[in-house]
Order: sequence, then structure tokens, then C-alpha cells
Amino acid sequence: MQSQCPWTPCIMPTPLSFKPSTFSTFSFSKQLLLHRKSIASISSTRRGIVSYTSLMASSPYVSTTQKDAFSTQNDPTRKTQQPLQVAKRLEKFKTTIFTQMSSLAIKYGAINLGQGFPNFDGPDFVKEAAIQAIKDGKNQYARGYGVPDLNSAIAERFKKDTGLVVDPDKEITVTSGCTEAIAATMLGLINPGDEVILFAPFYDSYEATLSMAGAKIRGITLCPPAFSVPIDELKSAITKNTRAILINTPHNPTGKMFTREELSTIAALCIENDVLVFTDEVYDKLAFETDHISMASLPGMYERTVTLNSLGKTFSLTGWKIGWAIAPPHLTWGVRQAHSFLTFATSTPMQWAAAVALRAPESYYVELKRDYMAKKEILVEGLKAVGFKVFPSSGTYFVVVDHTPFGLENDIAFCEYLIKEVGVVAIPTSVFYLNPEDGKNLVRFTFCKDEETLKAAVERMKEKLKRK
Repeated sequence: MQSQCPWTPCIMPTPLSFKPSTFSTFSFSKQLLLHRKSIASISSTRRGIVSYTSLMASSPYVSTTQKDAFSTQNDPTRKTQQPLQVAKRLEKFKTTIFTQMSSLAIKYGAINLGQGFPNFDGPDFVKEAAIQAIKDGKNQYARGYGVPDLNSAIAERFKKDTGLVVDPDKEITVTSGCTEAIAATMLGLINPGDEVILFAPFYDSYEATLSMAGAKIRGITLCPPAFSVPIDELKSAITKNTRAILINTPHNPTGKMFTREELSTIAALCIENDVLVFTDEVYDKLAFETDHISMASLPGMYERTVTLNSLGKTFSLTGWKIGWAIAPPHLTWGVRQAHSFLTFATSTPMQWAAAVALRAPESYYVELKRDYMAKKEILVEGLKAVGFKVFPSSGTYFVVVDHTPFGLENDIAFCEYLIKEVGVVAIPTSVFYLNPEDGKNLVRFTFCKDEETLKAAVERMKEKLKRK
């Protein structure tokens, strides 16, 4: 007896034989209507079957206006445009500020010193390794937690940086960028109702992924000019429900480097109160004035720390989205459980190339830091000359400034003015705070651009931005 397939597709060949240039809406609709009865008889009753309306909607020969009109006419439930829908845990989050500012940059032809992606390419030896991996047929699913060679390269790099020896197969999980490593860590290790402490300002994905995990967020504000950790406030914030403290060093957006004293104090509090640490260290190779210290390297901390990192910032390959989480096996288990159901595996050829990148000679990192320090000097000196109050940046490729000398009411109003009237993009920092008022006087610029671009942006601001 022949079995019935529940997903048999509807095939409508006739309309596709028409050329778009001679294909009228009327003739297309007429041809579709010839098939309507047979299509409708199965499209409404079997799961997964392409419906008549969806065929109309997906046709490359019909304009958006025609599709909307057709859909409204033939779908009685679609009388008016429906409101956007989102789960309550994400209701407060809008389109990311980075997307908004980058879109405005394109619209107004502004120089984008907002979003933190370089306008120059990564090193040739890494790109060539990716091309070779593709040619070598390394194009199918990778092992879920990482290509073995990349896991080994990450372990080697971590040992050089921290002195810690980790098991590449049991303690390293390769993810689709550090953002996914963050999400997998939150979703895999945080239970609904757990308290997690954040230092504001913070990278915006922290709050969003913690909200998805159902966590209760406790924020501690780092204040200019030094953005030092208020130790007494931190001590009082820790309760019996505190599950983790999330830190980012070097720190986005401020450029702050957590000092050894601050990290040691946080470590002691975590050990005393049995609290985990999630540490985002994607800018570890962009530490300019002091050495980067990894929290996991402090006494007693590896067993309670998840170290998060990625390839993109160090090798100017942000679009590759290669990240990783390093943690002891009992914490790696939770990270991998979440990772398995978020992305399962990360781009295979890029992982092979990432292994080559991480084995770059130390001279690469020395040159990287030297190049970025030159770029930083151009931007910082330029911003000071324009009239901003510029706060120290010891790491990352960001600088935070006080915009209030220019008379705009808040950071968002200033950034909009800067884009539309001056032609330069910055990021308003209020989006990085639980209480937006805390960041209304500050904006963030990035210097991960070529020197000509930085100089051009400074000149625009010198010419058009006036103090009030």
C-alpha cells in the first residue's frame, strides 16, 4: 500500500514559464486561479504544505503592493496590518543601537565611528587559510563544540596568555562569535530567578540574553573619569540568590581595564559567596597601557569562571563570527547544552582558518597594538581639539567622551545632530545602562578605522561642531 506523504509540495509550473517583462498581473492571477481548487484542497489541511497565498507572496514576478493587495483580499484574517509580536521577555528591547546608527550613517553619508567593525580587512594569511580549507572540502558540519585543530589552538593561546593548561576537548566550546558564547553561557548556566550582577555601561547583548534566561539583573554603575569598581556597592549587591557576576575587560564601551586589585577583590567575593564569573575578554589583545589580566588565572577562580573570547576583534574579521568559551568541565556542560540547540556548530572552513590565525607569531600582536595606538592618538587628540571632554581609554578600540559642551539635551539628541548636521556617527551610551539617565551625557567613538577616515571625521567635527 502506498503511503501518503504529509509534506507533498504543490507544483505550479505554468506561471513560471512567463517572462517577467511580458508578465501582467492579470495573466498571472488568471493562471493561478486555474490551479486554485487543487491547491486549496491540500494547502489548508496538511502541515508544511505550501499554500496558495504563500506561492503568490513568494513569486518574483509580483510587486510588493500587488502581493499585499492579493493577500488582504484572499485572507479574511488579514484585514489590517497586524501589530508586531514579541515575547514579554524581549518587549523592552528594540532594534539594536548599532543597527540604527549604521543605517543613519548610510542615509546621511556620515563617517561611521559608531559600530565597532574595522573598515579594513584582516590579514592575508588568515584569509588564504579559509580559502584553502574550502578548496580542501572542509565544508560540512564541524564537530559541535569545535574543529579539533581550533580547540587545540585556543588551548595553546590560552596557556601563553594565562599560564593555564586546559583540555581542548573537555573545556573549550567553539561558538558563532562571542555573542553566541555569551548567550550559551547565560542560557546554559542561569536559572529563572537567579541574580546576575552587571557593571554598567555594558554591551547590550548581556541584558537581552539574561532576560531570555529569566535572570534578575542587578546593575552597578561605573562612573567617569576612571570608571572604577565601587567595591562597597558590589559587596552589598551580592545576596544568597546571586549566581554570577559578569565582567568585561578591556571594557566596552569605556575602554577601562579592570585592575588586578579590582579583579582580586571580585574573586575573593565570588569564592566567599560561591558565585560564578562570566568574563568577556574579546579585546584582550588591545590592552594599551597595562597588561590584560584574565580572571580565570587568579587563585581559586578557574573552577568558577567562564572565559569568553573571539577572533573578530584581534584579526579584523568580525563577519566570520568565530568565538569560544573556556570553562572547567562542570560548567562547560551547561554551555554546550545550550550551544547544541542554538547553533549546534560553527562555520567549518572559518574554524580551520581561525586555528591558523591563533598560531600567528607574537610579532603580529605587537604590530596590532602599535597600529591601534597610532589610530587612538589621532582620534583622542582630535576629539580634545574639537572641545570634548575625553575620558581615558586603556584598552579596546573605543573612546568615551562627554558631549555636554555642545549644548544638546542628551546623548541621543547629540548623536542625531552629529550624524545629520556634521556627518559623523557616534554611539549614545544611555543604551548601555539599566537606567538610561546615567549615560545621557556620554557618547562613544571607535577608532577601528583607517587613519585617513579618522582624520576626515575629526576635520568634519572641527569645521561644523561648535561649543555652546
